[in-house]
Amino acid sequence: MKVAVLKETTPGERRVALVPDGVKTLTKKSFQVVVQVGAGADAGFTDADYEREGATLAPDPSSALAGAEIVLKVQPPSLQEVQALARGQVLVCSLQPLARLDVVRALRDAGVTTMAMDLMPRITRAQTMDILSSQATVAGYKAVLLGANALWKFLPMLTTAAGTIRPAKALVLGAGVAGLQALATLRRLGAQMLAFDVRPAVKEQVESLGAKFLEMELSQDLEDASGYAKELSKDQHERELELIAGAIKDMDLVITTAQIPGKKAPLLVTRAMVESMRPGSVIVDLASETGGNCELTRPGETVVHKGVQILGPVNLPSSLPYHASQMFSRNLVTFVLEMTNKEGGLNLDWGNEVLAGVCVTHQGEVRHGPTKEALA
Repeated sequence: MKVAVLKETTPGERRVALVPDGVKTLTKKSFQVVVQVGAGADAGFTDADYEREGATLAPDPSSALAGAEIVLKVQPPSLQEVQALARGQVLVCSLQPLARLDVVRALRDAGVTTMAMDLMPRITRAQTMDILSSQATVAGYKAVLLGANALWKFLPMLTTAAGTIRPAKALVLGAGVAGLQALATLRRLGAQMLAFDVRPAVKEQVESLGAKFLEMELSQDLEDASGYAKELSKDQHERELELIAGAIKDMDLVITTAQIPGKKAPLLVTRAMVESMRPGSVIVDLASETGGNCELTRPGETVVHKGVQILGPVNLPSSLPYHASQMFSRNLVTFVLEMTNKEGGLNLDWGNEVLAGVCVTHQGEVRHGPTKEALA
């Protein structure tokens, strides 16, 4: 079976879907891997690295795609890239289908089977294929470095001949994978940490990282079956904002990570909260691409309001392309093996909850329920 790896065309994207180590794994399983020339260059992987592990190089996308059964990408394809795909090919990538209905429609009409890795079910068996978790790890780590770089203070406590410097206070909003990685990084850098999440179940994880947990008393469980936080009622949201407002005014660094799949990010930091913070404080909003957790966030920009910097970084995993690509590649390799049989042929078993959960288009139809409803 032939697997094609394309060079990313999305501006600013430096990751690659398959690294040389992934090529080695697949070729040992008798896959033929064809990599477009330069596909891994921006992530630190040379064409020679790929050839050394058994890949064949293709000079352009059409050469790479010719005869391929499976196509691997990081970002969703452009409409132009969809036109280059052949009927029956299986595209594996991040898709965000509800935000790219035009691309979904084109993939459906082209007869492409599309596997959206960002729809991976949150089940134990699928953890090794979960790109959202692996890339959130990268984002949580990098968010702290961006915040520390912008902050007017040291993060750790320092004892010097010039006196003792008190540690900076940091608040992490949302204790998912990105939030927990942010806490782990803040701990290494010596900050004094506080974390908030509407799910009481994460308290133990937060405290195990050395942070205090800002807890909101709730009459119901706000964690859904997939482990994500549920959307709050109006009354619950007002109580949530009140709790955050009481803590944020004393913080030097705030990392916001709260997102609801398929919906606009919840508002957690209002303009009034920003104005209550000291000049020189920093907010890093990891939800900037889905509307932002801070009222003043602008995606891809740094806003300065009353002396407080609000950073709205986009595609943070791409800023650490080497390790982000390694993690992404391992997720995809595991998935490719999941959807093929021991003889190396495709095994699209829709009784397999992993395959059924990520499939968006197949044989001219849209299989993903929410996307099908949106298109209708």
